[in-house]
Amino acid sequence: MGTKEQLLRMLEDNRDRHVSGARLAEAIGVSRNAVWKAVEALRAEGYRVEAATNRGYRLAQENDLLSPASIERFLPADHPFGIAVRKRLDSTNAEARRRALEGAREGTVVLAEEQTAGRGRLGKTFYSPAGSGVYLSMVLRPSLQADRAQYLTCAAAVACAQAIEAATGKEALIKWVNDIYCNGRKVAGILTEGVVDMESGRFEHAVLGMGVNVRKPAAGFPRDIADVAGAVSDEAVGALRSRLAAEMLMRFWRLYENLPDLAFHEEYRRRCFLLGQSVVVTRNGSRVRVRAVDLTDDFKLVVELPDKTRWELPYGEVSAARV
Repeated sequence: MGTKEQLLRMLEDNRDRHVSGARLAEAIGVSRNAVWKAVEALRAEGYRVEAATNRGYRLAQENDLLSPASIERFLPADHPFGIAVRKRLDSTNAEARRRALEGAREGTVVLAEEQTAGRGRLGKTFYSPAGSGVYLSMVLRPSLQADRAQYLTCAAAVACAQAIEAATGKEALIKWVNDIYCNGRKVAGILTEGVVDMESGRFEHAVLGMGVNVRKPAAGFPRDIADVAGAVSDEAVGALRSRLAAEMLMRFWRLYENLPDLAFHEEYRRRCFLLGQSVVVTRNGSRVRVRAVDLTDDFKLVVELPDKTRWELPYGEVSAARV
C-alpha cells in the first residue's frame, strides 16, 4: 500500500478529528513533506482534505468519494472482502468476471465511480454516471447448481433493500425479480452471471452485481428512463455511498453464508409489490396481461390468466399493467 493509500486510510479512520502531519508521517514511516505531497495527490483526485494550523489534516465531512478505506470504516474488522475501487470501468461485472477467471478468491469486490458500459438483465444498459451511485460486483464461488442462480439474485435483492432502508430510512420494495423501488421509482438493480461446469451443472464461479442510484445525476436521467428511474437520496450526505456499499456487502454475505436455508424467502415475498396486481408479462415477443398471485418456494412468479390458468415464471420481463 502506497503513502497516499495509507494516508487516506488514516484520515478515514479519524474522520471526525484532525490528525497532525507529524503523527501521520510517523505512522506511515515517511517524511512530513511526503505526507504533504500525498495530501495534494488526494486533493487532485477530488478529496476535500482540510488543513488547520497546529491541528493537522482532516477529511471534510461531506466527502463521499469511494475508497476501500471509506467502505471498510463501516465494516467489521473481520470482514471477508477484498475491495478495489476504480474511477472508471466498462462494467464492474466484466471486471469481476476477468478477475474470477484469473483465480480471484471469493469475496473479491470491485466498485467503480463510473461505468461506461453498465449492464442490466436481458441485455439492458444500466446508466452509471460518475459520483452519483454505488456500482459494485462480487466474485462468488458457490456450491450451487446453476439452475438455482435465482437464489443469489433474490438474496441480493433483499440485502440491497435492507441496506437502503438502513442507510436512508426510505422503504425499499422489490419488483420481481431483481429491481428495487423507492417511492414508486426504480433505484437499484441486480445482475447475476456465472461460468458453469457442464459436467456437474454447478458454478465454477458467479459474479453478483448490484447498482444503486444514490443521488439524481446533475444532468438528470436520460429521457428513456426518466419516467422510471429514481434515487435513494435527495441531497448530498457525506459518506452515504460508502456506508450503503458496506451495508449491501455485509447484509448479502450473511444471507449467502446460509443460502440453502432460503431464510430470506418470506421477506422477499413481503417486499414483492407486484403480488396481487395486474401485470403484463412479455414472453417470446408477446405481451400478456395476467394477475401476479404468488411466489413459489424457489422464487418463480405465479401468475393467473383470465381463464384461471396459472403459469410459474422462472424469469422474464414483468411490468405493472396500466388501467
